[in-house]
Amino acid sequence: MTTHEPVTFGERALRIEDVLALANRQAPTHLQDDAAYRQRIAKGAQFLDSLLDKEGVIYGVTTGYGDSCVVAVPLQHVEALPRHLYTFHGCGLGKLLDAQATRAVLAARLQSLCHGVSGVRVELLERLHAFLEHDVLPLIPEEGSVGASGDLTPLSYVAATLSGERDVMFRGERRQAADVHRELGWTPLVLRPKEALALMNGTAVMTGLACLAFARADYLLQLATRITALNVVALQGNPEHFDERLFAAKPHPGQMQVAAWLRKDLAIDAPTAPLHRLQDRYSLRCAPPRARRAGRQSELAALVH
Repeated sequence: MTTHEPVTFGERALRIEDVLALANRQAPTHLQDDAAYRQRIAKGAQFLDSLLDKEGVIYGVTTGYGDSCVVAVPLQHVEALPRHLYTFHGCGLGKLLDAQATRAVLAARLQSLCHGVSGVRVELLERLHAFLEHDVLPLIPEEGSVGASGDLTPLSYVAATLSGERDVMFRGERRQAADVHRELGWTPLVLRPKEALALMNGTAVMTGLACLAFARADYLLQLATRITALNVVALQGNPEHFDERLFAAKPHPGQMQVAAWLRKDLAIDAPTAPLHRLQDRYSLRCAPPRARRAGRQSELAALVH
């Protein structure tokens, strides 16, 4: 069910909330398609072609990768290099990313390529967007070279499925990517020079998972704050410790937010029972700054996990 404003991939940056909405299928999507933008994307691929026409040296196009950058790739083999790249890296292990995480990965990768500085075609952006729109989800193993100069192994599964290879999840079933392409009337992409490298040599998996980790950390922070409010009620604490005037004097937005949540849960303006203590213990009255620090620690722990 749509609960989020439409998300447009293009020149405008995405927010964490946009990625989360896309991961949960809560927002319609659009790919920027005005003539000026399409021309900007096309210029990147055209520039690459012009270098090839001049037989220029281009990393990952007319050379090998990594330490093999000193190895020249003859022009007659340049077109075959992208397929060799994603095939070589298709060695992931472990459980598969779930649907939510996979959508976040696709969104992060698409938006990165939409900046127009990666030398890819408009057609590649359109197919990536179509994967999201039709919920065609590459099956990506969790374990692989995440963060090794890009999320090379997991993103090789995105590159391969765009090319009609390996498997995807489609309409609740595991299917061969080639079969899904035929069912949707698509022709699998033949990745052009640099396109496999552009798809794989980025941090879309880390970025997508980090957005999901942020959402979990935010939920846990709000849950911890509500539990704190329950403790204040149970111990007949003094809700005036969370008065807005006190936190307005402290330039810490996180503390101010937590204190505001506590005031809302405690209905601070309502009559209170007689207080047993003028000043509550640290565990209650210092909850906002402690919750702010704990929230950051929870987020970091989630990212590491």
